[in-house]
Amino acid sequence: MTTFPERFSGLPEYAFPRLRSLLDAHAPGGEVVHMTIGEPRHDMPGFIADIIHDTAEGFAKYPPNEGTPALRQAFRDWAGRRYGVTLDPDREVMALNGTREGLFNAAIALCPEEVRGRKPLILVPNPFYQVYAVAATAVGAEPVFVPALPENGFLPDYANLPPEVLTRTAIAYICSPANPQGAIADRDYWAGLIALAEKYDFRIFADECYSEIYRDTPPPGAMEVAKEFGADPERVVIFHSLSKRSNLPGLRSGFVASGPQNIAAIRQLRAYAGAPLPLPLQNAAAAAWSDETHVETSRRLYQEKFAIADAVFADFPGYTPPEAGFFLWLPVEDGEAAAMKLWTETGIRVLPGGYLAREVDGKNPGRGYIRVALVAAKEEMQRALIGLRDCLRD
Repeated sequence: MTTFPERFSGLPEYAFPRLRSLLDAHAPGGEVVHMTIGEPRHDMPGFIADIIHDTAEGFAKYPPNEGTPALRQAFRDWAGRRYGVTLDPDREVMALNGTREGLFNAAIALCPEEVRGRKPLILVPNPFYQVYAVAATAVGAEPVFVPALPENGFLPDYANLPPEVLTRTAIAYICSPANPQGAIADRDYWAGLIALAEKYDFRIFADECYSEIYRDTPPPGAMEVAKEFGADPERVVIFHSLSKRSNLPGLRSGFVASGPQNIAAIRQLRAYAGAPLPLPLQNAAAAAWSDETHVETSRRLYQEKFAIADAVFADFPGYTPPEAGFFLWLPVEDGEAAAMKLWTETGIRVLPGGYLAREVDGKNPGRGYIRVALVAAKEEMQRALIGLRDCLRD
């Protein structure tokens, strides 16, 4: 019998412990600037603390697992405003403690034990948010790491996988806007992927937690395109969060939306294994999902940061301006060596891109990159980016 530790023994160490092992034995070469973790630092909405204070008696009650009616209605209303879709708040949306929980547990709830009599495959973009691969391992599926390369617009080319792979596929993870590259899946990409999922009968897990941080045009959503094309409502499962949208990573409010059968299965699992959000936090989350003013303010700050980054790296070899999100995916000769050089010479802390990817056939598509988070205040970020650029040029 395979035990939990044995099943996960082949997974690489998580990115941030690896980074500490790489850098912490060495003294920083200047004032420390953290540009590793995607933790928003813009102001959270001012009304959040007041709502939690005013409804604090709710901490004395068990909260509903699937989210209060008001919170689920806020999810429905936001999805309607943002994507023009109509969701049943009782059957097609459910509250999550952020998207990580949902991205993991949805695989447990929805991945079959077999696909056409064989072990299921789960498609994962490479580089990727690490929970995708861990979820695949947890359900006994085989992850297939598909490189997201510059020539493919930093999005995985699932359509060109061999039929023998696609016929065994149960789930395809896709992140748009992409972490770490900031690439956007346009309507044609979504339409092609949805058609592929319809042909080969697999589900799409669309991680859209960076959807509200963009330059000019709101990125299209998977469910939006699926509805336009009349796809099976169970085909697409979308995940959203307040962490990036509203600068509330500690609130742990997200939601999952899909067809009623998928949501019923996820809800059943969560009834046994989930940890519902306390009522005062659900009240605050409902207000945050209902307000766009703070989101627009934060987005403008990120747009100013995009402009700063574009100016600093205008003549940096291979620089690709991110379309959305808040990371730079900077090309370097070797990500670990670049991270070490930056730390020991400047005190700037970045993440080697290879820590976010998996080696396949001797190639790690993240090895020649570093990920740089644009979360600090503009002035601090600009100074750090100039120092980073100048250090890497030496």
